[in-house]
Amino acid sequence: VSARPPPPLDRESNNRRRQIVVGIAHLAVSLGIVLATDKYLKQAFVAASIKFPSALFGMFCIFSVLLVLDTVAPALAKAFMDFFEPATLFIQRWLPLFYVPSLVVLPLAVRDVPAASGLKICLITFGGWFASLAVAGYTALTVRKIVKTELIAAEPMGKPSAFATLEFWAWGAVFVASFATAFVNPTALGTTARTCLPFMLASTVLGYMVGSGLPSGIKKLLHPIICCALSANLSAVAYGYLSGSGIDAALGDYLTKVPSNPGAGDVLMGFLGSVILSFAFSMFKQRKLVKRHAAEIFTSIAIASTFSLYSTAILGRLIGLEPTLTISILPRCITVALALSIVSFFEGANTSLTAAVVVLTGLIGANFVQAAMDKLGLNDPIARGIGTASSAHGLGTAALSAKEPEALPFCAIAYALTGIFGSLICSSPAVRQSLVFIAG
Repeated sequence: VSARPPPPLDRESNNRRRQIVVGIAHLAVSLGIVLATDKYLKQAFVAASIKFPSALFGMFCIFSVLLVLDTVAPALAKAFMDFFEPATLFIQRWLPLFYVPSLVVLPLAVRDVPAASGLKICLITFGGWFASLAVAGYTALTVRKIVKTELIAAEPMGKPSAFATLEFWAWGAVFVASFATAFVNPTALGTTARTCLPFMLASTVLGYMVGSGLPSGIKKLLHPIICCALSANLSAVAYGYLSGSGIDAALGDYLTKVPSNPGAGDVLMGFLGSVILSFAFSMFKQRKLVKRHAAEIFTSIAIASTFSLYSTAILGRLIGLEPTLTISILPRCITVALALSIVSFFEGANTSLTAAVVVLTGLIGANFVQAAMDKLGLNDPIARGIGTASSAHGLGTAALSAKEPEALPFCAIAYALTGIFGSLICSSPAVRQSLVFIAG
């Protein structure tokens, strides 16, 4: 007796399950390659005592390979892009989460910073953000008037999927189970940091997911990244109190900066290098746009990046901020991953403060950039995109993308190139010495 074919509904559900399995495997492999590449490059640069950001070198290599493939075998270049698309969408979807650890441990980072210095840093951050926005935007407008290049539609940019109910339940289950385990046995996984890692990571992710789902009006006051940091801090407070270890120990376990004993924050910041590598794919996708509007893009970014670094040093000197703190906040307009690489060029910088100020700059931009550009008369999509990304990097870009899709490609390009240009000029000893001299 011949077997009956499965009903159409069964076939459909089987195909759906197969697609999900294949999709997860595709994501795991593509993202794994990106992370492994970042790790290998980092180790190689450390072994060779090269201070230049390894991820930035990797990004240039990937971009060059894509350009060569596009010239000799366009189909192969497309296949290369398609293969890594799940990884780039994953990075884009969770990008703000990789910035959070610096905010979570901020209470420890600023403990030794005097209140007066903290106020000066806030003044430089807010005033510097507005000045950088104006410089980048007006430079772009000026060059636009000179070159008169007609604006054409950009390549559509993929959007990450929304968070599913199943994801909330899964992360919630991880949090409850791992919190209970850590409470019963604080060294169940060998060390307190490793034992706390699952529930601290789950609380951070849940905070971001909840924050992302809030109404837009509430998001202006409670940005997803703040919601995320608050969630992680509340978990640290709860665990510190219930276990008797205290919040300082819990936060210390969140971001250990010890590769052999990582905390949840170390896991999240481990993705920062892959963010830089992913710039290669976004820049390649918009290569025609970059070529067409090269004058506006490169001129604006070069002037705005240089202005941001030197104006920060000058402002710090003028208002009497300690030189080490001024140096720590120099790359305030550059994405965290490259900002941390830039301050590593300087001695005595507070990297936790660097990351916190970069995130604060992004939050200011996310909340005020559109209103500020309207007041400044920056109505051109290119000027709005470049101005936003040059002054408020990824968080500003994310805020603008929902309401101004025509400016998003320029945001994505400027977001990557601002960090790249800043890293390149700070790799010059002459530039670093001049910044240190100005800062005092």
